[in-house]
Amino acid sequence: MKRISAKDNPLIKHINKLIKSSKYRAEQGEFIAEGTRLCEDALYSNCDIISLVVSDFAFEHYGSTVSKLVDKVENSYVISDSIFSRISDTRNPQGVLCVIKALDNPTLFDTIKCNGKLLALDNIQDPSNLGTILRTAEAVGIDGVILSADCCDIYSPKVVRGSMGAVFRLSYIIVDTIAEFLSENKYLNSFAAVVDSHAKKITEADFKNGPICVVIGNEANGLKQSTIDACSCSVTIPMKGRAESLNASVAASIIMWEMIK
Repeated sequence: MKRISAKDNPLIKHINKLIKSSKYRAEQGEFIAEGTRLCEDALYSNCDIISLVVSDFAFEHYGSTVSKLVDKVENSYVISDSIFSRISDTRNPQGVLCVIKALDNPTLFDTIKCNGKLLALDNIQDPSNLGTILRTAEAVGIDGVILSADCCDIYSPKVVRGSMGAVFRLSYIIVDTIAEFLSENKYLNSFAAVVDSHAKKITEADFKNGPICVVIGNEANGLKQSTIDACSCSVTIPMKGRAESLNASVAASIIMWEMIK
C-alpha cells in the first residue's frame, strides 16, 4: 500500500468532490462506498473498485477486511486518521473507503426483466428514503427499479450506505419522466400509489397479471398528475386512525410486499 501524507493530494481532493457533488460523480463515472461492510459488499458484488483508501486506525483494527480488499484492488492507499476524517461522510468513520466505477449503461432497459415486478420512483428527494427503498426492493425480490431524472442521485453516499449494498446489485434505469416511460411501455400493467379513498385498495389489486410496475411519488407532493394519468389504475394503502399518509419508504415497502405475495 502507498502512503498519502498530504491533505491536498489529488486523490484526496477527488474523493472529496465525489462525496459532495452529484454532478462531479456523473462527470467522472465514479462514486464512493464507505465502511468495512459496504466495501466488502462491493468486492463480493464484483464492482469495479478503482481505489481503496484506509486510515491508520482501520489498518490496525480491520486487518482482515483490509487484506481482502488490498489483494483485489490494484490502487491501495493508507492515510492518517485526521486526513480520513476530512473526507469521511460519516460521523464515526471506520476508516475504509472505496472509489468505485459507476455501473455500465445505467440508462438502458435491457438489464431489467421486462416480465417481472418493477418499482418506479417519481421525484424521490430524500437519500435516506431512496436507500431504504432500494434495500427493501432487493430483499423482497423486485426485478428492477425505474427512477425519474429528478430523483436524488442514486450514487449519493447516503443512498449507497442506506441501500446496504443493494445499489451494487439491483437492475435500474433513469428516465426523463415516469409518465413518458409508461407511455412508451404500455405493455406494463402500471399502478399509481396514491392517497385517495376512492382508489383501489392494494389488498384488492391484481399484482399477478403480466409485467407489473408500481409507481411511488414524491415525499411531500405525491405523484404528478401526468404520472397518475399514464398509469393503468390507482391503488392506495388503507389506513386506520387519523393517519393521512405514510413515509415514502414505508409506503413503498408495504406495496412491494403486496406485489410479491
